[in-house]
Amino acid sequence: MSLSLSAGGSVRAASANSNASQRTRQPIVTGTSVLAIKYNGGVMMTADTLCSYGSMAKYKDARRLQSINPKTLIGGGGEYSDFQAVTELLKRNALEDKCTADSLYDEDASEECAREVWNYLRAVMYNRRNKMNPLWNDLVVAGFSAQGDSFLGFVDKIGTTYEDNYIATGFGSYLAMPILREKYREGMTEGEARALLEDCMKVLFYRDCRALNRIQIAKVTKDEGVLISDPYELETDWSSAAFITPKATLDGDGGW
Repeated sequence: MSLSLSAGGSVRAASANSNASQRTRQPIVTGTSVLAIKYNGGVMMTADTLCSYGSMAKYKDARRLQSINPKTLIGGGGEYSDFQAVTELLKRNALEDKCTADSLYDEDASEECAREVWNYLRAVMYNRRNKMNPLWNDLVVAGFSAQGDSFLGFVDKIGTTYEDNYIATGFGSYLAMPILREKYREGMTEGEARALLEDCMKVLFYRDCRALNRIQIAKVTKDEGVLISDPYELETDWSSAAFITPKATLDGDGGW
């Protein structure tokens, strides 16, 4: 039997007796939350570098923030192989657009803005969902629109989309979103946005068993384009009384 990966990430198994297509029925190697926020002058995004195989913390250097072009940044949670297929598709399209542009010297004319990438992903995810072979990802797209406005949008595995000033996927939509709602304000500085995202990632590391304190921070600005940091570790504090003296004992009610 020979195996080949067709365009879009679906695996086909070919043999002398069967031409059946195999579909991903559930994610296998997964990444967790992606957080993003608009600030004064750009958009900032963060994700950790852990990919889990079930409950095993298997890959600790999985980069889940990718630059598609100088105007667009994408982050993804869920099945990591599907995220790789999505980013390869977008980069292939970007290269094709650049090679078929009217002028090879006018780089900006052939680059899709973040909103165009977001709309394209909506169609891709919805198309795969209709074929009963979805790409198991929650995607966050950040950058600038064709009009020069900062853009932040979300796409899930069935093609549902929305835009907002701050976005959290995975467990972040439960644990980080209340913090973002409380502390976000328009016109935040870059330092304030980074501090807020790091605080959210610390909470996720404490409370999400699929999270890691090794993270990346990325930003998109008009002047500098897309910048993605190298992974670094957040400082954590386990001196809380709830961590030092847990209450799950025979004398208590079993809770924390």
